[in-house]
Amino acid sequence: MTDATQEQDGRDEAERAAAAATAEAEQLPYGRSWPERHTGPVVRRRGQVQAGTTDQRLLDSHGPSDWVHGDPWRVMRIQSEFVEGFGALAELGPAVSVFGSARTPVDSREYEAGVRIGRALTEAGFAVITGGGPGAMEAANKGALEAGGVSVGLGIELPFEQGLNPYVDIGVNFRYFFVRKTMFVKYARGFVVLPGGFGTLDELFEALTLVQTKKVTRFPIVLFGTDYWGGLVSWIKGSLVAEGKASAADLELFHVTDDVEDAVERVTKESA
Repeated sequence: MTDATQEQDGRDEAERAAAAATAEAEQLPYGRSWPERHTGPVVRRRGQVQAGTTDQRLLDSHGPSDWVHGDPWRVMRIQSEFVEGFGALAELGPAVSVFGSARTPVDSREYEAGVRIGRALTEAGFAVITGGGPGAMEAANKGALEAGGVSVGLGIELPFEQGLNPYVDIGVNFRYFFVRKTMFVKYARGFVVLPGGFGTLDELFEALTLVQTKKVTRFPIVLFGTDYWGGLVSWIKGSLVAEGKASAADLELFHVTDDVEDAVERVTKESA
């Protein structure tokens, strides 16, 4: 056997090993803990080895050949995530999605408000859907579960999250953000948005866009915390509306409050 042949055989073996590792890691069942899945499969591209989440591999395209080699299989995986989400939530009944920061401290007033909101929504006959993480999401799940309601957590594969919080009794873990976000809207009759960061803002503005463009109807959006959301509302009025980027009527797409009963009443009336 020549040196060139041995070198080629070595490269082929390395490629097969990398492909096997990728296949095994990407087929992990959803029931496994997140820290294990967050290590991510090993991916070989242009002689480099790198790890990452499924969303990263989908969006980090390196050229036109990526579609030919990998994306058709990703389409099937995306389809399977939709099927699993639909199957898990199809018989959920009336529900409200509650958003907020994963960094909300357990001993904070915002966490307490999340617990009260989860409890009040349950008492009003709603299941509570959150992102399944800690902080404000955990608070809403806790309130719902302690009130005897249905507590749902829709998790996402991220390098820095630690799994679903202990107050979730129906949990689904997603690899793709856009699939997860579809579930938040499809199975909810409204949103209650606690103070949060970029992820919360992403979910908020997607919901506002869907209502503004009438992709969804009778979909109340409640921002909880007048001090926290006041600056954003002022910017919307003073910049978006004032400069004609949005209409004055768009200010009616959401409601701002500090009162739990008012928030739940608004969701109940406008989603009927």
